[in-house]
Amino acid sequence: MNETQAVKALAALAQEARLRIFRALVGAGPDGMTPSALAAMLDIPASTLSFHLKELIHAELVSSERDGRSLIYRPAMARMDALLGYLTDHCCQGQGCAAAPAGRRSSC
Repeated sequence: MNETQAVKALAALAQEARLRIFRALVGAGPDGMTPSALAAMLDIPASTLSFHLKELIHAELVSSERDGRSLIYRPAMARMDALLGYLTDHCCQGQGCAAAPAGRRSSC
């Protein structure tokens, strides 16, 4: 992932509803979710949800697939992993992070 792609992905996630939608899709995993299931789960009106899903698709964080009469939205896990990798590539000046005790994040 390059800087431009990272900025595009982070910009898409820098909005409360889109972040909630993306997290819900990540939770659903590869099975994905329909817009109606997302709308009900997150209490977001269908028209608003559609707008936010379009933005997440544009940032390549979400994909959609037609299944009969329904659309299924899925998280782009490889893209998410690439973004996380981009953000942590230079962690600890390339030395690697030390393991942290259970329940805490690793530290440099």
